[in-house]
Amino acid sequence: MKIMEWPQQERPRERLMRDGAESLSDAELLAIFLRTGTRNYNVVDLARHLLSQFGGLRQLLEADHKTFTEQPGMGTAKYCQLQASLELSKRYLQQNLQLNQSFSSPDEVKQFLSSLLSHHKREQFLVLFLNNQHQLIAQETLFQGTINSAEVHPRVVVEQALRYHSAAVILAHNHPSGCLEPSPSDRQITDRIQQALQLVDIRTLDHIIIAHNKSYSFAEHGLI
Repeated sequence: MKIMEWPQQERPRERLMRDGAESLSDAELLAIFLRTGTRNYNVVDLARHLLSQFGGLRQLLEADHKTFTEQPGMGTAKYCQLQASLELSKRYLQQNLQLNQSFSSPDEVKQFLSSLLSHHKREQFLVLFLNNQHQLIAQETLFQGTINSAEVHPRVVVEQALRYHSAAVILAHNHPSGCLEPSPSDRQITDRIQQALQLVDIRTLDHIIIAHNKSYSFAEHGLI
């Protein structure tokens, strides 16, 4: 059955307007972006099929162009729509951090870092540079690949922190394996960076590990 044949109160757009976006399922939200279905699926059933095929919303949004467009009815236009929506959400979170006292809302920081790091298939080491009010000045991915004491250089973190006239930093990196616990190397490099930054009077507020959609805070576990 086509969406236009559904009772009006059950259609995703009408439900969003009436009850808010949070009331919609992943498939219903995705259907609003897809806009049209295919010969075999109305748009909501198409969204459900895609989520099932890819294993969930995160995997769907992380799919590359070739993999995405191999699905029937999924062309470059729909791929661009979804990628644009993902980038908009990242920029929205970033602007919130820039406008607000970001560290007063640790959950918002974790959400922002998850949007930046959770989809990478290689480890990325990122730093948030903050001012005295713990507002975001800048973000930079400083290292990529296997994160250990040999590849992450505290000197580079210090140089960039001084460049941005930072008062504090938040360190972050991802674990593509999905393991959330910090490794011995994670703990070692955190200590080395924290000690190096202390020499120039810059505080290390936290080191957050992102593993898929989960997060681990060094500060919350008493490791900073």
